[in-house]
Amino acid sequence: MPDRSFLTWPFFEDHHRALAADLEAWCAASLSDIDHSDTDKACISLVAMLGEAGWLTYSAIDPDAPGKLDVRSLCLIRETLARHDGLADFAFAMQGLGTGAVSLFGTETQRDWLHKTRAGTALSAFALSEPRSGSDVAHMDMTATRDGNGYRLNGEKTWISNGGIADIYTVFVRTGEAAGAKGLSAFLVPADTPGLRVAERLDVMAPHPLARLSFEDVRLDANAMIGLPGQGFKIAMSVLDVFRSTVAAAALGFARRALDASLIRVKQRELFGAPLSEMQMVQGHIAEMALDVDAAALLVYRAAWAKDMGAARVSREAAMAKLFSTDQAQSVIDRSVQLHGGEGVRVGSIPEKLYREIRALRIYEGASDVQKIVIARAVLAGND
Repeated sequence: MPDRSFLTWPFFEDHHRALAADLEAWCAASLSDIDHSDTDKACISLVAMLGEAGWLTYSAIDPDAPGKLDVRSLCLIRETLARHDGLADFAFAMQGLGTGAVSLFGTETQRDWLHKTRAGTALSAFALSEPRSGSDVAHMDMTATRDGNGYRLNGEKTWISNGGIADIYTVFVRTGEAAGAKGLSAFLVPADTPGLRVAERLDVMAPHPLARLSFEDVRLDANAMIGLPGQGFKIAMSVLDVFRSTVAAAALGFARRALDASLIRVKQRELFGAPLSEMQMVQGHIAEMALDVDAAALLVYRAAWAKDMGAARVSREAAMAKLFSTDQAQSVIDRSVQLHGGEGVRVGSIPEKLYREIRALRIYEGASDVQKIVIARAVLAGND
């Protein structure tokens, strides 16, 4: 039984505890037999399942009664899903990240898409990275130029999650109102828009739907722009400010699964006539793993709580949560592999799957080294 004592922490309210219990029961009943042999099919199926069960209503605002996103709920959902099935976490996360700009800045017409994404009948994607700009968003090359009462988009996006299976893309491009970050804008682009094509599908060590997208004279009406011209960087950072903490939560879920599997292993496996759990060196590993999990949880839910309490920006808190949680989850999972011995590197074992799953989280939505820059700049600015 996974540790649930953290739910008594003052970060949470009763509805968060009820959510965690209900989702835990649903995951146990629904995610044990997911077929991962066809990644695209599995992801589409998981989005439909999450939508039918109502979990995707947390991923975006209600377009009929606009409010705000509950980041603590988002984090609890991602942590729980990740602990049960990494692709289920991915499916949920992309419905939120892909429509985050629409939730925060979209028009009433654009928010119509949220009916579909929250129901699981349409998949969304967040198209920010390019071949020459990943974490350095301000230097993207893709452009949108004026064309009558609309725009024409030209360029490429890459490492786009849900690329190739999404129904709607939030795309960030250079519109040129000013140099650097001040000259970017965001657009909502349906997948069937002429000129948008999947240039390449990208395979990674923990299979997820990923693609490089090509935009060739993609014609959009002006009302496809999210927010105002030149607001693209602000919109992207606002979305990441919300969802970066949830990446940390997913890492936390992976780490908890690794710790749980290790506890079972060391209690059942014997060495020299006694359970592994009686060896002091093994106890040292377990203590360090438990410490890393609890410390990560404190950072994750501090960032989520701060955002829910009305903080305008939680860039520092979210960066700390993502950096620490993803890095320490990698360490926890590595120890789990070690404690499982040969079983830990067997393809299909829990530690082996987690080992492949966790690595990407230290890269996407801001690599670990970039998070250090964000944290350092926030700390230095606070001391001016």
